Amino acid sequence: MSFLSELPSKKILVVGAGVTGSAVVRYLQSIGHKNFIILDERAAEVEGVSVVNKILAPDFDLAIVSPGWKQENPIFADLRQASVEIIGELDFAWRLRQEIAPEQKWLALTGTNGKTTTVQMVESIFQAAGIHGIACGNVGTTVIEALQTDPIHDVLVIELSSFQIQWSNEARFETVAILNLADDHIDWHGSFESYANAKISLLEMSKRAVLNLSDPEIVLRSTSWNGEKIFFGLDTPNSGEVGLVENLLVDRAFSESDSAAEVIAELTDINPAVPHNVMNALAAAALALSYGISHESVRAGLSSFMPDHHRLELVHESNGISWVNDSKATNPHAALAALGSYLSVIWIAGGLAKGARMDSLISRAASRVKAAILIGEDREIIASSLKNIAPEIPVFFIDKSGTSMAMMEAVVAKAAELAESGDTVLLAPACASMDQFTSYAQRGEFFAQSVKRLNP
Repeated sequence: MSFLSELPSKKILVVGAGVTGSAVVRYLQSIGHKNFIILDERAAEVEGVSVVNKILAPDFDLAIVSPGWKQENPIFADLRQASVEIIGELDFAWRLRQEIAPEQKWLALTGTNGKTTTVQMVESIFQAAGIHGIACGNVGTTVIEALQTDPIHDVLVIELSSFQIQWSNEARFETVAILNLADDHIDWHGSFESYANAKISLLEMSKRAVLNLSDPEIVLRSTSWNGEKIFFGLDTPNSGEVGLVENLLVDRAFSESDSAAEVIAELTDINPAVPHNVMNALAAAALALSYGISHESVRAGLSSFMPDHHRLELVHESNGISWVNDSKATNPHAALAALGSYLSVIWIAGGLAKGARMDSLISRAASRVKAAILIGEDREIIASSLKNIAPEIPVFFIDKSGTSMAMMEAVVAKAAELAESGDTVLLAPACASMDQFTSYAQRGEFFAQSVKRLNP
């Protein structure tokens, strides 16, 4: 019997009641499945179904796990002891794909930063090429939801977190891409080594990979992998690479001969054309070209793409001062990319550091920081690095004495006191937001609203 035909007879434990768990529940409900239980320590209800915060006996046939649950959680030891089959949500979706949409192709992308922007660029290229495809995964639409469209998508480009990859063994991709590797989620993985290994294990799920040539961690860790490698970077490309030649994005990996080079796009087609976003565009182009999309369609898709909110978003500009929202810079690597895009910055940072270190960020970006305004639970980590490495940079703390909006208004008011013509006020926190905000999106929205109230 097939997996899908056996599914209705299985007693299922859905582990996690968040976005992914809810999507699993909706799918089970759509096929009339009622014999399932949802486990989550915080939620009380999902889609009208009660959620339990513990299970008394692991008498299930199948457990479907949402990303974010550590494999060392005691619940999984109990399930294994009871011979319950445990799969991650990505592998559950893959099993469904095998029967629902066996011709559908999957592309995948991971990295520390730039994932969402890059898969959205690929989706824009799909649209320009007239291809029925969608960006999904860790980007808003779950993979399970992307499988249930009518008509079925021809191709998915899937943004994957380290959590999703660590829970997957079965999914297979036409091409995978790894953008970069830097400290992030160290509190969850326990070490950078564990985090990087989770990311790099994506290579084992594909025969072809698009890899960042300028990231030494990726180059080193992919050395022993024997699949086809296409590298991307900001230098003149060699054979098998995509890169830059003056103001042109150039392909020497998918052209008709090893010696041929074809133009993908111009720098003016990329918005914004800052280095890290050009890298995103090169990776997106390589993924699309690997799927057989033409250079013309790649250029059209890149030139029509508009960045998401909260990613180097120009909120306001007046009196020579730019106000930029990069609330999605939730780790030091992303903040460094943002700071590297401007010359004189009033930097707003802080929140939950997730175990990340800040010394490298401060060392590399200090010359661009005119003053720092720090908020949040782990602001002292940033302050300490600034004091040790760049003591000449003035540091200001803003406490939360009322609402999160009131605090952000105080942050913006302090920035307005400090900023002069030629400065950029940049929200690039280098930290997660959940200590003081519901999400990075709320943090960015409160910043934008506060700026607009100050500059009506």
